[in-house]
Amino acid sequence: MRKLKAMVWLTGALVIAPAAMANIDFPHLEITGVGEITAAPDMANIDVGVVTERKTAKAAKSASDKAVAAFIERLAKQGVKRDQIESAHIQLSPRYQHTKDKAPELMGYRAERHVTVTLNQLDKLNTVLDGALGEGINRIRQVQLTSSEQATLKDKAREAAVNDAKNKADALAKSLNMRVDGVWQVRYRSSNPRPVMMNAEMRSGSADVAASYQDMTMQVSDQVDIIFRLDN
Repeated sequence: MRKLKAMVWLTGALVIAPAAMANIDFPHLEITGVGEITAAPDMANIDVGVVTERKTAKAAKSASDKAVAAFIERLAKQGVKRDQIESAHIQLSPRYQHTKDKAPELMGYRAERHVTVTLNQLDKLNTVLDGALGEGINRIRQVQLTSSEQATLKDKAREAAVNDAKNKADALAKSLNMRVDGVWQVRYRSSNPRPVMMNAEMRSGSADVAASYQDMTMQVSDQVDIIFRLDN
């Protein structure tokens, strides 16, 4: 029986891979395998900030520094280590009043500082956020829920993607009355895990934050392109 040359694309859109452009002269299947692992987050990355406005740049900076220092001190009392806190960023800018037909008038200065906290104990999230707002921090910019097992989850997702490609190849080869005869090429598509973003309602004081993230899950996905040889 004459060998059948088969190429099957299983991607959502047609993508010409380098191998496909190389004029492969043997029967093959080009398969995209996808793997996704679901896990419960156990960490949080918190990004908060303080914005102060004063008549002088020194006063604005001093006020923001005081708020940040108080926040860091409170975090230390809650068991957050100093190397889990990043607070070096600061921005100072003048504030002008613009009036028609007049030169801009300097009204004062605005200081803005950001603090990012890596929280390893998720059950402390509500306390940390409440403490932030109680110590002069007036911006909760972003809260990401993530996992301490990112590397392990990534490995599992990659393995699932490879198995997915193998299963697809075996099924398609069988439908063509052929069999998979090894792997000719692998192209790995690395991707980063997607953290869970908490919305404004979940971060507000009116919500039970602990309950709001308790049942949340995150997905870690991976993808691989494999070209399989076919034989009768």
